[in-house]
Amino acid sequence: MNLNKGVSPMRRLAFRAWRSLTVIIPGGRIRAFGGGAGQIGAIMVVNLDRQPRRWRRVTRELGRFRTFEGAPLTSITRRLVAVDARDGRAVAATVDVDAMYRIGDQLHVQPDARLAECFAEDEPVQMTRQEVAVARSHVEAWKAVATGTDDYVLVLEDDVWFTPGAAAAIDRGWRAALDRCVVEGGPRLLYLSYADAGGTAVRDDPCDILFRPVRGLWFLSGYVLSREGAAALLRAMPVVGPVDLWMNYRFAELGALALSSPAIAQRQDGASDNAYSVLPYLARAGIVDAGYGAMPPDLPRAGPVLAWTGGAERESLAMALSMLGLRVRAFDGDEEPMRERELKEVLKTFDALVDAPLVPAAIAAAAADGRSVILLEADAPTRVGLEPDRLPPSRSAILPPGDSWGGSWEALCGVLGLGKPVDPFPAGAPRTFRLFRDDRPTGRLGSTARIRRDNCSLDDSPWVLPSSSGWRPGPTASRLPRAAGLPIAEAPMTEASSSFRGLIETFPGNLASFGREGLQHSDLGAQLVIDGIEGGQRPYRSGALASVRSFSHGRFEAEIRAAPGSGLITGFFLHRDTPRQEIDIEFAGADPRRMLANVFFNPGDDGTAMCFGYRGSPCWIDLGFDATADFHLYAIDWQPDRVAWLVDGRIVHARVGWDPTPIPHLGMRLHANLWAPRSEELAGRIDESTLPAAAALRNVSVKA
Repeated sequence: MNLNKGVSPMRRLAFRAWRSLTVIIPGGRIRAFGGGAGQIGAIMVVNLDRQPRRWRRVTRELGRFRTFEGAPLTSITRRLVAVDARDGRAVAATVDVDAMYRIGDQLHVQPDARLAECFAEDEPVQMTRQEVAVARSHVEAWKAVATGTDDYVLVLEDDVWFTPGAAAAIDRGWRAALDRCVVEGGPRLLYLSYADAGGTAVRDDPCDILFRPVRGLWFLSGYVLSREGAAALLRAMPVVGPVDLWMNYRFAELGALALSSPAIAQRQDGASDNAYSVLPYLARAGIVDAGYGAMPPDLPRAGPVLAWTGGAERESLAMALSMLGLRVRAFDGDEEPMRERELKEVLKTFDALVDAPLVPAAIAAAAADGRSVILLEADAPTRVGLEPDRLPPSRSAILPPGDSWGGSWEALCGVLGLGKPVDPFPAGAPRTFRLFRDDRPTGRLGSTARIRRDNCSLDDSPWVLPSSSGWRPGPTASRLPRAAGLPIAEAPMTEASSSFRGLIETFPGNLASFGREGLQHSDLGAQLVIDGIEGGQRPYRSGALASVRSFSHGRFEAEIRAAPGSGLITGFFLHRDTPRQEIDIEFAGADPRRMLANVFFNPGDDGTAMCFGYRGSPCWIDLGFDATADFHLYAIDWQPDRVAWLVDGRIVHARVGWDPTPIPHLGMRLHANLWAPRSEELAGRIDESTLPAAAALRNVSVKA
């Protein structure tokens, strides 16, 4: 696992140029490799079928060096086809890998007091599909080594390069490993490539050449494995958690060794498409301060897309198209049919239309358009009136019923010219949720709540209307909201609550970490207190709380008095990860007479690794009073087809589908916090003379 900060584009370019020059320079003879007794007889490179460029690059690197006999290393190199995370069958349940591990396992490899304070050791973590695929790829390598004819094999990942002086370092290390393991019959595991886990690795019996690792090594990008070592690893399966983590538990039984300094390193000029399951936990603990998860997908080369479904209860196809990076508008099918001119107008905003009602002439024109793609679910053609046999094969696809091991992704991505996503084909949201409907009203009534039209930059993503749409938050009707149901969770917050508990964590972009001392209770309710602290990555300590359970829709309300002071944000919001969705109320302490309403939307079923966006779709609302002066009742009324923000029982802002995002559709937890953003644009620079400062909230409730 590589938690280093991303390499800048300039450094990547410089590295690539340097390696392009170096690869033509002979690297010399490495006497550890050869066909004799006590030599490394083979090299196995783990490489994905869809990454031939990496295979060519690593073979060029290996071609610089020669064996003891003088043959190029490529002569003893073979390619092992890696398990692809995009293959649902390959990463399905397997006896080789247990996808659930614990925070305690992470702490075993890399102890960190912040992570231990934030999470219990038995906190479960589920491996990502990429981690499962990597683990299974290495298991396949071990099987090949165990059943092969070579006593020792170097296993490489396909993104490596040999460091300056690697040939001499490997020779010295191999001779020392043979000397140390005379009784055992030779080394069973020797790391030529690794990363010290944050400088915490424990090393036994060190010398200038080798050491025995006790724990604390990341990466499996380059290691020599004997047949006996491979057999021992296979006997110890299943692999529990990420494979490089699990290997730390095997060091003692294998008598593992490692070079004092790695001779093989991972390249710096290629972006990894791996997703690390522990990253969200490290971010919450404040160990890493960077975003994580998927970036917006590459846009398809083809388009626009017109799709028709069989009208199932869940809208799978619309969700899949959205996950592929298209801006999707779905229809109920009973709307007034569109003519060709109206269709062209709608397609100026949306990339894909699902179940769009079109007059026959518009359907015919779309089918004849050389740019458009036609998608049909298995039972849709008769309902729409299209004849699949007459559609051009290069611009159309019939999706199979259900998703048989990625069959729908194969058909969909094939016609759009896109790589298949790692995530499974989605089940989609219930049709009753009206997700991806464009329900923007044509006109709005006046309101006493005034909408500020400044500082409303939106995320540039497929899940927010484009700037060309001209979206601006409009005033909403000043009317009483619909009646809420019975409370399903509530607490006065005058004392600790079993429904809403304090958090010990933080998040990227926050200058404060949340701790126990930042949450206090009194007759006024819960106080979230921020103050400066000495040392650590974050200079401030504050308070936060969250509901123990997640909720699917409802009214979420609390009486809140925001914290005053420049650089401070008081938040009351709904949030979830994988995919990231969020509905916010926030108050900037430097501008307490207005409230920020915001929505983050990312598509996918529960567990989909979509979390792009850092601004969302914000707008500022003038309150007409100072939110830091006294308590007021604030509420988020979240329904499947709309979100309304209320202040003292009156709607001050509301949004529907594509206004300017779809409405979040998955369960979220309710949060409250007081934090200090790194962005001075959002809240100004923090004024330490105002610290400590506190926000307060009471009478928190969730109503069905």
